[in-house]
Amino acid sequence: MRRNCGGEKKLSFLDTVKAAGIVGQGGAGFPTHVKLNTNKAEYYIVNAAECEPLIETDKFLMRTRADDLVRGVDLIAKELGATKKYIALKAAYKREIALLESAIARAGSDIRLHKMNYFYPAGDEQVIVCQITGKSVPERGIPIACGAVVDNVGTILSVLDAVEQDRAVFDKYLSVVGEVEKPVMLHVPIGISVRECVEAAHPTIKGYGVIMGGPMMGKTVTDDAEIDKLVITKTDGNIIVLPKDHYLFRRAALKPLSMKNQTRSTCIQCKMCTDMCPRFQTGHNMRPNLVMRNLWRVDSNMSDDEFVRAFGDAANCSECGICEMFACPMLLSPRKANIYVKTLLRERGIDVPKLQNPIPRETMDLREVPTDRLAARLELGKYYGRHLASDYAIDLSPDVVSIPLKMHIGAPATACVAVGDKVEAGAPIAQIDEGKLGANIHASVGGTVESVSDKIVIRRDQ
Repeated sequence: MRRNCGGEKKLSFLDTVKAAGIVGQGGAGFPTHVKLNTNKAEYYIVNAAECEPLIETDKFLMRTRADDLVRGVDLIAKELGATKKYIALKAAYKREIALLESAIARAGSDIRLHKMNYFYPAGDEQVIVCQITGKSVPERGIPIACGAVVDNVGTILSVLDAVEQDRAVFDKYLSVVGEVEKPVMLHVPIGISVRECVEAAHPTIKGYGVIMGGPMMGKTVTDDAEIDKLVITKTDGNIIVLPKDHYLFRRAALKPLSMKNQTRSTCIQCKMCTDMCPRFQTGHNMRPNLVMRNLWRVDSNMSDDEFVRAFGDAANCSECGICEMFACPMLLSPRKANIYVKTLLRERGIDVPKLQNPIPRETMDLREVPTDRLAARLELGKYYGRHLASDYAIDLSPDVVSIPLKMHIGAPATACVAVGDKVEAGAPIAQIDEGKLGANIHASVGGTVESVSDKIVIRRDQ
């Protein structure tokens, strides 16, 4: 028996957000109805800083929907009971700042703009929270521990659309940059193939690889068959197109054994990886140099207590990559070492103790990495500084979409449609199981359901 996908009764604010399937659109995809279910928020903060180079989406949305963004911030802050409202963005976003200031004035809002230096990782929510509140988020914690809730631009606009228009999340704006004729903004249905998005931007090379997200923390894919399988999800906001032999793909291909051998023979314990680490600067126990120093014995027969002493700091790594791209003079990868060790910690079932009251270090503002210098080190100078040519997005209408049942933190949604069903764009097709963390999913095109598995394939009606 198929499940009922929807209801007719008037929903509360949180239930409206839940029904719309809204998740964080700039990261791991935490369900927004869960994040907003709090009465402890003093601050409501918009993360509009676009952490990494070559990402255009938030700037585009701020330019084209400034009034909506302001209205959404005011709406959500009121629901939260948050008295302090900030939009955190880079001071270099001159045009966006001017448009937002005008929108704030028109609305008579008390939203403040927090103008950040042009550095990486300015868009790290823990960095933003620390700058605005003066407090550090506890190790492996979330901003509400500091009385703050942080959302990105796309998420806020989705909440506004759900409340004002009863509109679910079934489409996306995303930028396509790199080896394309010019950077473009696309407006696409969820589940469209990545290949269609890239081709719509007119790539200038054949046999390209892609990075889903930013160059530092995005997912790298070079295998053509794997690229063909990729589809746009709720959390995707940027595609970087690069030659397959680009440095970023070579870096991503480093294997754990090679990484261990290189570290054992080359690490000079200069501690620059630690000094430049954003988590270390916010007061966390995060010393990559200690992990690197002990890596040679990671496979030895250590007790759990000894393992924590040697490698426990790795649990606090945000995987931002500053250590490998800007700090290490020997071109090693403390980031990959931390990722490797975090896997071992999970396999051993070790829960590393968390520091609950970290204190930001006085050197924090002195360790900001200039974004332009970072782009140069990433060998992205050819593409850096190329921005969207207009404030218009290209609409794509694929014949077929393949919508994953898991595009968020938590459990996959459960399909509530079957093969052969007719659906309309925006109609619910999968829902959260009762009591589980997750997000509802909606049809992104009107058409016929062709298959249901770990994804739902819909073919558009002609």
